Amino acid sequence: MSKVEQRLKELGYELPPVPPKMANYVSCVQTGHVVYTSGAGCYVNGSPMYHGRLGEDVTIEQGYEAAKVTALNLLAILKDELGDLDRITRIVKLFALVSSAPDFYEQPQVINGASDFFIGIFGEAGKHARSAAGTSVLPFNNPIEIEMIVEVSPA
Repeated sequence: MSKVEQRLKELGYELPPVPPKMANYVSCVQTGHVVYTSGAGCYVNGSPMYHGRLGEDVTIEQGYEAAKVTALNLLAILKDELGDLDRITRIVKLFALVSSAPDFYEQPQVINGASDFFIGIFGEAGKHARSAAGTSVLPFNNPIEIEMIVEVSPA
């Protein structure tokens, strides 16, 4: 078991199956020592854990948890791509979209769920640059979508 997976287990998490792709794209693209993921959502057993918009259908607390689940799904995608999560040397950047009611302005607090998760798993190497933006809708009525950039060691 990798150190990252051991840390996940210590914190009570288990990598889920890789979420299914919903359209014509690849889950990751690696160039050199950098991997870019496509956007992922808060899927549990193939379905979003929440539907709708923050500030309307989903609370900040639920959004925070959804961001953690999304982060876990991103790690599953990266393990599928890399074979070993210990190859991740740095979480470089997260770009997050939050489906938001017109008067919802707490996107950063919601996406802290993913940021706190990555820092808890990777420590200093988990600290990252980040954007958290609101949008009116996301595909399949998901409340959150996150993509990430990671630096990796050679295979």
